[in-house]
Amino acid sequence: MTTADQTIETLIPLRETRKIPVDKLVLDRDNPRLVGIDRKLSDESIIAQLYRGEELGELLQSIAANGYLDIEPLIVTVDEQLNRLIILEGNRRFAAIRLYREPDLVERIFSTERLRISLPDISREHRDTLEEVSVYRVPDREAARSFIGFKHINGAAKWDSYAKARFAADWFRTGNVTLEEISEKIGDKHDTIKRMVTAIYVLEQADRTNQFSLNDRKSPKFNFSHLYTALSRTPYMNFLGLETAWSRYDPQPDPIPVDKLDHLGEVLVWIYGSKEDDKEPVVQSQNPDIKRLGEALANAEGLHILRAGRTLDEAHASTHSADEKLSSSLIKARGMLREAGNSLRGYDGRDQSLLNIAEDISETAQTIHSRMKKKYNDAMGKDE
Repeated sequence: MTTADQTIETLIPLRETRKIPVDKLVLDRDNPRLVGIDRKLSDESIIAQLYRGEELGELLQSIAANGYLDIEPLIVTVDEQLNRLIILEGNRRFAAIRLYREPDLVERIFSTERLRISLPDISREHRDTLEEVSVYRVPDREAARSFIGFKHINGAAKWDSYAKARFAADWFRTGNVTLEEISEKIGDKHDTIKRMVTAIYVLEQADRTNQFSLNDRKSPKFNFSHLYTALSRTPYMNFLGLETAWSRYDPQPDPIPVDKLDHLGEVLVWIYGSKEDDKEPVVQSQNPDIKRLGEALANAEGLHILRAGRTLDEAHASTHSADEKLSSSLIKARGMLREAGNSLRGYDGRDQSLLNIAEDISETAQTIHSRMKKKYNDAMGKDE
């Protein structure tokens, strides 16, 4: 029986390490690294994501310089329908191998993903190391979780928070492990894992109900921590209909009430933007923008300004009372005027326009002072 006629089970027995032709392997569409809910991602999209977020360029350079160093086997399981091995651990290495082995793959990625990948030159000797790789076959995904979790969460090759959260959520859904056990294995606090898994459920609910898709976010970079930080704040809980005590209990699918799903779509667009609607995110950094957005959501005028497509600065400004705005403005103006006073040596007396500005400031300051003094005297019962 030739290699082509053999089944995968025959080529690679369970719990053994064997060398196998690269064309017997396929990428894992459930890889926690992949941003998005769509399990029908193309190979081009998967490799583009791995290139953008996983330092694939460094691995390509290493292979070009040294060939493929077949030291650690890929962890795989059988896909019986395809008669191929799904790579549970080692997708980044396999993506790099494919880029060198498939001459048209770089162009396909550029055509569909608008990403230009530059491949270093590789010698024939080093290219020959890409024909076969060592794999270790496990019966299913569950059998590989402990090793993968240790390597990418506690070990040297750490995942980002989104990959970690997806891994934890998928593991929790099996029903074979508690969140307490997951948090111990992952090395994160129990409350942090709860918030992260809940955020995954929220994203899945938004995608399933067509409120928001991660594939539609405006920026290629996905700041997952923005979302799970927001969900822990009271203004977001109230706006999304989450119980304020939700974090005391284990996460449940579909945490957002049906009547608040439109609010969920709004929040996710304000945090991540929308390519389809050409909307930029109003959140530019987690601190302080997540806090400021929450305060705007809790204020009727601020919410109206956001829905009108105005900036977060405008929406947040409306959340302050008039006396807060006045005191803040006066303090800022005093500081800037003192700074200008310290720089007067830079004025040589020849620029009439600067003098006009100074006169305007003086008139404005006198008007503010006289009106404030009148209100003060009226309040204190004093004569002018």
